[in-house]
Amino acid sequence: MDPTLLTNIVFTSVGVVVGVVVIMYLNHIRKKDAVSERNRLLEQAKQESAAHRRDVELSLKEESLRLKTEVEKDLVSLRDKLYQQERQLEKKQDLLEQQQEHLRKAERMVETNQRRLAERIDEAGRRNDELARLLDSERQTLERVGGMSLQQAQDRLLEILSRQLEDEQGARIIKHERRIAEKSESRARDIVVTAVQRFAANHTAESTTSSVDITNDEMKGRIIGREGRNIKAFEKATGVDVIIDETPGIVVMSSFDPIRRYVAQVSLTKLIADGRIHPARIEELVLATQQEVDVAIQRAGEGALEEAGVRRLHPKLVELLGRLRFRTSYSQNVLNHSLEVSAIAGLIAEEIGMDGDIARRCGLLHDIGKAADHEAEGGHPKIGAELLERHGEGPDVVHAALGHHDEITIEHPYTVLVAAADAISASRPGARRESLDRYIKRMEELESIARGFSGVEQVFAIQAGRELRVIASSKLTTDESAAKICYDIARACEKQLTYPGEIKVTLLRETRVIEVAR
Repeated sequence: MDPTLLTNIVFTSVGVVVGVVVIMYLNHIRKKDAVSERNRLLEQAKQESAAHRRDVELSLKEESLRLKTEVEKDLVSLRDKLYQQERQLEKKQDLLEQQQEHLRKAERMVETNQRRLAERIDEAGRRNDELARLLDSERQTLERVGGMSLQQAQDRLLEILSRQLEDEQGARIIKHERRIAEKSESRARDIVVTAVQRFAANHTAESTTSSVDITNDEMKGRIIGREGRNIKAFEKATGVDVIIDETPGIVVMSSFDPIRRYVAQVSLTKLIADGRIHPARIEELVLATQQEVDVAIQRAGEGALEEAGVRRLHPKLVELLGRLRFRTSYSQNVLNHSLEVSAIAGLIAEEIGMDGDIARRCGLLHDIGKAADHEAEGGHPKIGAELLERHGEGPDVVHAALGHHDEITIEHPYTVLVAAADAISASRPGARRESLDRYIKRMEELESIARGFSGVEQVFAIQAGRELRVIASSKLTTDESAAKICYDIARACEKQLTYPGEIKVTLLRETRVIEVAR
């Protein structure tokens, strides 16, 4: 064999072996590095997992503490609410116990009063029997007396009986009035005072004239116009009388119709501000103002409905209600008066267990006839009742408008409520004014009624006619008969006079002994 070939084969074999060894060594090194890298990655993953776990545990602890705090706050709040409710229940329980105790006391008082009443009834029966025996004895005595006829004896007995019964009647009136006053006066006063205090209305006084201020006297001449054409056109368009005299800085308008007067006042104010005063401009401004007033009337009616809490009213009645804003009665604005009557009637109705909504509706519409009484014949109660019935109102509302002045037989309870509320509204201080002649006439009528009773010496109407002071003769009356006279005077005032509110009758009876030392 060729030595060169052999040498190549040997070197080739050695190279192959060396290559295999080198490859195996490199594979070993790679495997070792891979294991090391795997261990490093596993260790890093473990560290990251432990850190993440610590973070999660920390966040869970914080969330747990927060939830625990919120739960504790809720528990504290709930505990406070429960405590407050428990206190309220205890207070209600105490109040119920007090009310029960008051009821028991009232029952005992009623039983006592019933027992006393029964005793007084028995006493009255015994006194009646004694009176009968005395009358029989006196009758027998009179029959034995000579010179007296049967008719004379009967007249004598009737006179004595009348005097004794008058004293007994006076005593009974005092007793019954005192007992009734103790039970009913306090309750009635509470109801009325509560109703009046819970609604306080403004009262405005208006007249039949309105005035407009002007800047200078030159404006008066412009208002009058050449040969008076401007003022004539203004009076024709508005239907009012314009009074321009020597009074500086003012123009007066007079009319019985407050709406016309208001339209004229606003129109003249606009004319003065505009400066263009001529017949065409006057007619244009008056027409525009009339439209504005019509809108204002509608809004006033709607506002009154909203204030009174009344719903579903016919549009015509809403308009008439708004017109009451420009109507006065004894200087009292009728719309304000109607709102006040509505509120007072509703409050009283709710206090005594009646329907407050119906009472408020009746009170609001009771004077609706005053908005149309110049357009139809008859008084405002009749006109108002016809309007309300024509526009679909119920019998309670119609009858309240018809009978709130006690001119007819009362058939509906709400009419009584409206009449009472109407009297309260009209009689409260500052609500109304009356003329001096009418005031003096009412005082004279009041005093003349009391002077017509036997035993009355002097009569004085005081407190603007709200109280009647009567001086009785001590010789012609007794304490019991004086009480009877006072009662009869009060009833006579109710029957013969018409007045708002009430009249207090105070009767004084005294004995005076006068001696002169010389």
